[in-house]
Amino acid sequence: MTADLLIHDAYIYVDRGWEIPSGWIAIAGGRIQSVGDSGSAAPPAKRRISANGKLVTPGLINCHHHMYQNLTRSYAPVTNGSLFEWLTGLYPLWAGLDEEAVFASTYVAMAELLLGGCTTSMDHMYVHPKPFLIDAQFRAANEIGFRFYATRGSMTRSVEDGGLPPASVVQDEDVILEDSVRLVEKFHDASAGAMNRVALAPCSLFSVTERIMSESARLADRYDLRLHTHLAEDPEEDTYCREVYGCTPVEYFERVGWASARSWVAHFIYPKHEEIKRLAHAGVCTAQCPCSNMLIGGGSADLMGLRALGMPVGLGCDGSASTDSASLWLEARTALLLGRYKNGPHSMSARDALDAATRGGAACLGWEDEIGHLRPGACADLVIWQMSDVSLAGALTDPVEALLRCGPATAGTTIVNGVPLVENGQPNLPGLNDVLKEHLKQARRIQRLRP
Repeated sequence: MTADLLIHDAYIYVDRGWEIPSGWIAIAGGRIQSVGDSGSAAPPAKRRISANGKLVTPGLINCHHHMYQNLTRSYAPVTNGSLFEWLTGLYPLWAGLDEEAVFASTYVAMAELLLGGCTTSMDHMYVHPKPFLIDAQFRAANEIGFRFYATRGSMTRSVEDGGLPPASVVQDEDVILEDSVRLVEKFHDASAGAMNRVALAPCSLFSVTERIMSESARLADRYDLRLHTHLAEDPEEDTYCREVYGCTPVEYFERVGWASARSWVAHFIYPKHEEIKRLAHAGVCTAQCPCSNMLIGGGSADLMGLRALGMPVGLGCDGSASTDSASLWLEARTALLLGRYKNGPHSMSARDALDAATRGGAACLGWEDEIGHLRPGACADLVIWQMSDVSLAGALTDPVEALLRCGPATAGTTIVNGVPLVENGQPNLPGLNDVLKEHLKQARRIQRLRP
């Protein structure tokens, strides 16, 4: 059978425990058709791409992000603030979001993710000053051809109710629940190889009512959806939950019906040891965001420690307002450095970090059968990595370790659903320049800067 695309002369990281030092990958119909080594016959193909000996991996998976925040990237008044300081400083600006701003920020975020080797991303959109903002995100994803897992975030507690955001970005409970159903019925595609999926994602335990948490869990059961929220990110969250709910954040998470295999949480920095074991046993996954955590200075989850207790861990870029970049390669490298810094040089390898960025992310999204690996039948989402000859000089024995120990690395070729969206290190997105102009216009408007 003739393949649509054949990548050859590659060092292929197919999956954990399966690497092909010199091989080829055949793609047909948006799927991995077959893989083989240089001693086996590759099928004929309509197009051939030589990796020229470079490393090929599954596309990386981003399992926690806030794409709209790149409109306030590196915003000077709050760049060196704590989590709550930058939230209170930026919420009034994010109140200016509309469909045009969200389309532009989503498009730019996806282009940036593609350059960092990401082929599937969720987004946690929890600020809704205007309707149909997630619709605009799907419009951007579908225009690009990016595999997108939207999460319908929400907040109900404004400053007037003891929360952090202004009233203009929170919503009524019934509005949230009705729009959640609308988005699921309009966009969620549970079929194999889907490009559009939806999960439910109240922002945090301290930003929504107990009803929203409980009803979201019920809707997830009804529509067979995944659930996402921030959990145990800041010590102040523990204080809040004890004062308001009379329990720890994890205990409250369990009380509202979220401790199940449907759920993945962001950060998970401050749980107790026995709480980790309980949620791991329930099937909950975690997204570590090492760059964001380190920039805010609030600690970070112990990736290998969580895995040792049975909890799958993926990686996320988090929002540009805190971390200011969206490179999953950088997150994987930082996760590796942070893990070894905290637990010693024998605690974590580059393969562990790459596994978190691929298989770990797929576990968070409940999508391990089709993404996060390059086994035959998987979605054809992959990356041919590039680095300068200077950066790789002397790295002769282990290209997987070199990917994260050397650098910087970027995607030379990024393929999503069998389609090259980055080639020769450049985005293959004809509309990008026009969107960048619109993004600048929207960023100036939201930051209240004159042209």
